[in-house]
Amino acid sequence: MHRNLNSVLIEVVCYLDSVNRGFSNMAEYTPKNILITGAAGFIASHVANRLIRNYPDYKIVVLDKLDYCSNLKNLLPARSSPNFKFVKGDIASADLVNFLLITESIDTIMHFAAQTHVDNSFGNSFEFTKNNIYGTHVLLEACKVTGQIRRFIHVSTDEVYGETDEDAVVGNHEASQLLPTNPYSATKAGAEMLVMAYGRSYGLPVITTRGNNVYGPNQFPEKLIPKFILLAMQGKVLPIHGDGSNVRSYLYCEDVAEAFEVILHKGEVGHVYNIGTKKERRVIDVATDVCKLFSMDPETSIKFVENRPFNDQRYFLDDEKLKNLGWSERTRWEEGLKITMDWYINNPDWWGDVSGALLPHPRTLMMPGGIERHFDGAEKCNDGSSPYSSASQNQTKMVVPVSKSSGSPRKPPLKFLIYGRTGWLGGLLGKICEKQGIVYEYGKGRLEDRSLLLADIQSVKPTHVFNAAGVTGRPNVDWCETHKTETIRANVAGTLTLADVCREHGLLMMNFATGCIFEYDANHPEGSGIGFKEEDTPNFTGSFYSKTKAMVEELLKEYDNVCTLRVRMPISSDLNNPRNFITKISRYNKVVNIPNSMTILDELLPISVEMAKRNLRGIWNFTNPGVVSHNEILEMYKEYIDPGFKWANFTLEEQAKVIVAPRSNNEMDASKLKKEFPELLSIKESLIKYVFEPNKKTSAA
Repeated sequence: MHRNLNSVLIEVVCYLDSVNRGFSNMAEYTPKNILITGAAGFIASHVANRLIRNYPDYKIVVLDKLDYCSNLKNLLPARSSPNFKFVKGDIASADLVNFLLITESIDTIMHFAAQTHVDNSFGNSFEFTKNNIYGTHVLLEACKVTGQIRRFIHVSTDEVYGETDEDAVVGNHEASQLLPTNPYSATKAGAEMLVMAYGRSYGLPVITTRGNNVYGPNQFPEKLIPKFILLAMQGKVLPIHGDGSNVRSYLYCEDVAEAFEVILHKGEVGHVYNIGTKKERRVIDVATDVCKLFSMDPETSIKFVENRPFNDQRYFLDDEKLKNLGWSERTRWEEGLKITMDWYINNPDWWGDVSGALLPHPRTLMMPGGIERHFDGAEKCNDGSSPYSSASQNQTKMVVPVSKSSGSPRKPPLKFLIYGRTGWLGGLLGKICEKQGIVYEYGKGRLEDRSLLLADIQSVKPTHVFNAAGVTGRPNVDWCETHKTETIRANVAGTLTLADVCREHGLLMMNFATGCIFEYDANHPEGSGIGFKEEDTPNFTGSFYSKTKAMVEELLKEYDNVCTLRVRMPISSDLNNPRNFITKISRYNKVVNIPNSMTILDELLPISVEMAKRNLRGIWNFTNPGVVSHNEILEMYKEYIDPGFKWANFTLEEQAKVIVAPRSNNEMDASKLKKEFPELLSIKESLIKYVFEPNKKTSAA
């Protein structure tokens, strides 16, 4: 980063002035009634518990809306303290914030509440603007209106500085220029500007902190260290973005809580304080250290994955200003990491189902939002009252979570919105939901009508959306050749509209697509066993149906909330269904005899539901491993169903005379799906288990 000499000199002067003022004004501040926002989250909960423990004369009111990364159990140490009060609510509610400041006589605010995970900000950036900027603005305005706040401590991040030069020996100091590089850090920098403006314009007594990475017990496992620990506990590989050379600095949570204790009492109004360490580690080194703790081989236990859209190489802070207030880092890396590992081993279910967070690139929309976490056991004080309060019976946004008798956190209930009610796949999905006890509803709107899709989502409030709708042809794909506009409207415009609406609402869309976008070629010859992979470019344009499906699949790659499942020649155990591939070919006078990849719905549709539960995304070849030919299927049909069955073959050239559009024939590589679901059967094994054996028993009866 190059700057002119004048700007550098100005920064140096500002920095030296801030240090001198830090030495000159050491009078301690003593608060009375503190409001801590986001206190059921990771860092704020450690700060709240520390202050409640160390200062029984302070009243601590904690405000948290209990988002996915908050957990009431994080505040367990404080539950029995008389100076502790919990309020469920959102900082974006101006009425609530004003009411709290007045009724609780708040004189100090420690503002931690924020969306913080960088990966999430790339996929859901508007939520970061809403929470981090608008939420902060609401708090500041409430402080201005009430006029009673003596300290407003705003918690920011080292990421607002942007990248530090790799060869820099001096870290960013508090007067350094802000150059954020991702949506998360940009919103934090924006919030800082508001804080500074209210300090200068209205005399609000503000202090800002910018901290390095924090780790320790209770942290939601979307962050690097708890994610690595939980994956290692499960014996899974540790995914690293890029090449692992990115450098970060890590502070143990209790050291950071102590830093906030010092800043609260000794920090000077109008100042910024870095909370950092000069001990840096590459991400690959962190992964290696975790592997060592679990006696895992780093060579086989670390996997390099696609990098973030932009991943800062290094953050490096100058922490001298805070040290001048008397704070210093106490916990060695090895000690803190071991304590953290032991905590997760002893509390494996603290967060419930976090499979979505353990993905290499998690997104908020991949995890059901608004999860309310609960304390273990009864949540009653000795007098039978609840330790958590709402500020007023009239404040409906402050309803306290209902007590749970279960000792484990409540999993959010699944609710599926399914499109394609009259279709084959849509109907089968409904039956699977009924069998598994999953609440579901069918969409009423047509895919191409955005307003109706919005109405469906607002009415149903689903956790996942399944798209099994679209045009496949009436009675077959030849129909699409003479109805191209209708095919585009449903398969392209409609699918994209649904994906866009789902993304707007933070929803994962499970999209049933087709594998009929490939045909055997020189690199994938028939009978070679070399199948088309998920990343291969479609090469079959023989039918207009296939063209539209390839077109929309390419566009859907831009949507990170879509899981595309390529189905091929679907087969089910219902041999009376005219859409069943076996039913079709058993009724033809003649069939071609070409090996193809196929999808056994009885086995794979339940897997699609499991994929939704795991919040999987991207493109998947949704077929059973291997290929099977028409003749091999009809031989099984003859053996299991009808011993007298006969059929005849004809060539592709002969077939072309009786169909309008050519048909796709290919083998698809299902290794990605097999790796995720090792129990997945090969196509021939699945045919026997799920189709022919059940029907043989039925026919014998």
